[in-house]
Amino acid sequence: MKPSSHVVPVNGLHYRYLRWGGGDSPVVLMLHGLRSYAHTWEPVARALSDTHLVIAPDFRGRGESSWDPRHDYHTDAYARDIQALVESLGLKRFSVVGHSMGGTVGYYYAARHPDQVDKLIIEDIGPGSSTHTAGADRIVREMRETPNSFDSLDAVRAYWRGIRPDITDAALDSRIEHTVRRTPDGCWAWKLDMAGIAAARITADPAKAVDLWRCVGELRCPTLVIRGARSDFLSADACERMAERQRLVEWTQVAGAGHYVHDDNPVEFTRLVTAFLLGGGR
Repeated sequence: MKPSSHVVPVNGLHYRYLRWGGGDSPVVLMLHGLRSYAHTWEPVARALSDTHLVIAPDFRGRGESSWDPRHDYHTDAYARDIQALVESLGLKRFSVVGHSMGGTVGYYYAARHPDQVDKLIIEDIGPGSSTHTAGADRIVREMRETPNSFDSLDAVRAYWRGIRPDITDAALDSRIEHTVRRTPDGCWAWKLDMAGIAAARITADPAKAVDLWRCVGELRCPTLVIRGARSDFLSADACERMAERQRLVEWTQVAGAGHYVHDDNPVEFTRLVTAFLLGGGR
């Protein structure tokens, strides 16, 4: 099932979201990561669409959503966009799945809107992940070294393969399709506002920081944290500490997966997400 594509005005921006499924099915919002896009969820969303209405937005600065002229690429802005989208769609109660940056937004949003979020699934991020891990250092280094454009699609392919050596062919094809566009001079430029996103990520303004430990403590919905067993971004120790601090949190890890669990082991990721959404357990 292919998704339908929609654009709505959100906080002065054109905001695109994809939609799978329909009817009166329970709703799940799927929130992508820092350098990603709504279509990254396509294999998982197709599987969920038999039982759920799936909504996946392109965050500001990504995909077909507007770039922010003020370069406000921070958690609070992303959460305000989600709140505006929820109001635009008339959603009352829904679940949230979030990967990496989208997971931060998920924690933050669920903590502040306990009346809306039914269940929360977080993919490979937790307190400290974005600041005190080898994965955080790697991402900042990659952002600093990101080229502005590419001479060919082969160069795009080499770039993504270089920073994600174990990426599957299907996930790589998706990245190439949805992260670059051809320019009149024949080059390939980012669909993402990579310069603005990188600046916000590298400078990491303390005033914009989110206290994820506080968010975890304020959760009021069943929460599943999914860690990639090879992740350099979220440690098993951090998962244990979250589960100890918040009784509503449980966690698991997926073999053969790094930070991008939904790409690296989509079958097991989809199984875990489906089981948790349908039954509350894994």
